[in-house]
Amino acid sequence: MTDHLFDQPAPSRAAQLMELGALSMTSERNGSVHTVCLFGELDIANADRVEAELKRIEAGDARRIVLDLSGLTFLDSTGVHLLVRAAARSRADSDRLTLLRGSPAVQRLLEICGVDEVLPFAD
Repeated sequence: MTDHLFDQPAPSRAAQLMELGALSMTSERNGSVHTVCLFGELDIANADRVEAELKRIEAGDARRIVLDLSGLTFLDSTGVHLLVRAAARSRADSDRLTLLRGSPAVQRLLEICGVDEVLPFAD
């Protein structure tokens, strides 16, 4: 019996799945677009790692940065603050950031906090 996991090529650095406690994240560049996808819970325990990844990407030459929130199941106030700070940095840097909407629960929290209208959602 062959274990197919060992037959798989190693993913590139940018496409590696990073486990961050209750959150996992993929970060991948395709041409001039860098996409970060979040899955699970974005909260105080892992927001600093997500912010560090966004800042790393912002320091590069990607013309567009996409932050996909569709895989989030939970977002706390630290995560909301992270999104607001990232949007502010983007406004000061050619508006490169685009957000893809999260689950209904995540979107509702952003509405309750009053930040849904100031975040750069794709639609």
